[in-house]
Amino acid sequence: MIALSLAEIAEVVGGQTHDIPDPSVQVTGEVVRDSREVGPGSLFAAFVGERVDGHDYAAQVVEQGAVAVLASRPVGVPAIVVDDVTKALGALARHVVTLAGATLVALTGSAGKTSTKDLIAQVLNSRAPTIWPQGNLNNEIGLPLTALRVTRETQYLVLEMGARYIGDIRYLTSLTPPRIGLVLNVGTAHIGEFGGREQIAQAKGEMVESLPAAEDGGAAVLNADDPLVRAMASRTKAKVVLFGESAEADVRAENVRLTDTGQPAFSLHTPSGASDVTMRLYGEHHVSNALAAAAVAHELGMSAEEIALALSEAGSLSRWRMEVTERPDGVTIVNDAYNANPESMRAALRALAAMGTASQAKGGRTWAVLGKMAELGDEALAEHDAVGRLAVRLNVGKLVAVGGVEASWLQLGAYNEGSWGEESVHVSDAQAAVDLLRSELRPGDVVLVKASRSVGLESVAQALLQTGAEGVDAR
Repeated sequence: MIALSLAEIAEVVGGQTHDIPDPSVQVTGEVVRDSREVGPGSLFAAFVGERVDGHDYAAQVVEQGAVAVLASRPVGVPAIVVDDVTKALGALARHVVTLAGATLVALTGSAGKTSTKDLIAQVLNSRAPTIWPQGNLNNEIGLPLTALRVTRETQYLVLEMGARYIGDIRYLTSLTPPRIGLVLNVGTAHIGEFGGREQIAQAKGEMVESLPAAEDGGAAVLNADDPLVRAMASRTKAKVVLFGESAEADVRAENVRLTDTGQPAFSLHTPSGASDVTMRLYGEHHVSNALAAAAVAHELGMSAEEIALALSEAGSLSRWRMEVTERPDGVTIVNDAYNANPESMRAALRALAAMGTASQAKGGRTWAVLGKMAELGDEALAEHDAVGRLAVRLNVGKLVAVGGVEASWLQLGAYNEGSWGEESVHVSDAQAAVDLLRSELRPGDVVLVKASRSVGLESVAQALLQTGAEGVDAR
């Protein structure tokens, strides 16, 4: 963080200093909420959670080098006490971002936010110092913690903004006002809370409403291929930049194809030129993510050649998102278990099908190990059924549906689509899935593991990778 004294911080957040002998002492390290991340010069934000109260770690973090604790009550060590730690963190982030003067890029969407954020970050960082979230820190706590990592040298700050309710993005943009705002898509993630896609579009569109006018440098980067996103052009005074495969897009892809290993390649077209891209990531859905990143980068002055090179070199920065690992015995594990919604589930299945082309040449099969998609409300049955049916249409070799009633809907959809018979199976939990796969996998097989975060299916991928490392399944 940009160095600030405890007295300055207390003034910015409207707090009172307690047990601070010298208020001129500066916070020179990171602002953190996890005691394990505390280092010399840190400011520790103490939150009260369902299971853990950060205030209980106050003495420990000061011993570890924290200058003070941002707290909601006195803790017996140097502290800035505020009424609401979350709001104080936001106020501090707003102040620091203003001091830094970095160009702020914010993005939102129903699917692909984290992958696209990682692409934007890598493209911009190839040009100038860039700060971005590690993982998906996209709420009222994670976003300020990311913003507070900026320094005087930071040129670009890339922030991901999530929403569960109307007004969430409006609040986040008030903390860190973007100059460039990107909306990827409007899908069905959190549809149970919002009530419908139109309401989701209303919430996501708060991004473009927050932007400066075109004459002040504001730019709204919108998906030309999503009608609900494209319609947001009428809700902003910023310059509108369209991306997509549509001929009307300012930044578009032509000649889109997948390599034999399932990696997308295309010709990138921008207003200033064209260049070819072959990505290291897996799945055709990354083309749209790459175009979004390219549109942002072009708006910030990068050439088509610079953008294409950076996109071709970019990798996955966030764990459990289409992580592809080949075991020593020739089985490939695709760990996409961080989260799931209908759009990302369909994209992952298509990527699996594309990867299966190469695996079949080696005598391998494709496996989809899928679990519950959460927060779909009344749409849950229909969406799980549709995913099960899609797995059949894509000729996935075997569906393993893991868990309770939602998993049974996945399996039933596959059965009703034209059943594979025993090629689709419903198992009770992750361990049952691991036991099944350990007994069935053979060299050349490709296994996709995906479900909502609450299901915890990453344990399946991790167990299978450990099995391969031990050579249990080598044949």
